[in-house]
Amino acid sequence: MSDIQAIAAAIDGYFNLMYDVDDSRFRDVFSDACIVHGIRDGKHTVRSAAEFRDFIRSRPSPASMKSPREEAIISIEQIASDLALAKVRVRAGQTGFIDHLVFHRIDGRWLITTKAFHVAQVFPEGS
Repeated sequence: MSDIQAIAAAIDGYFNLMYDVDDSRFRDVFSDACIVHGIRDGKHTVRSAAEFRDFIRSRPSPASMKSPREEAIISIEQIASDLALAKVRVRAGQTGFIDHLVFHRIDGRWLITTKAFHVAQVFPEGS
């Protein structure tokens, strides 16, 4: 498997986690030192990996709400042998995000070390 294929597989793991919120896979996707940040409701929010983990598991998963699953890889760029950037689109419930994900290869696995998100769309209830 090429590095780009491995990074794409790591992104697929991210998409699965964002949809079903299977907490047992969180550390397969995110580094323990990850920082998650973005603008939400006009305020800059910053969460550690542990805070983000608590946040996503504190709400119903999109899978449990039978929300549509919408996701796409917009771009992947491998910067160095152990560093990559990805831009993705993902829907979590009623919110559509554009995420910029920084991946580092840590102990042979591509893990997200930074997630910068942008709320791109809020979908009407029931859609």
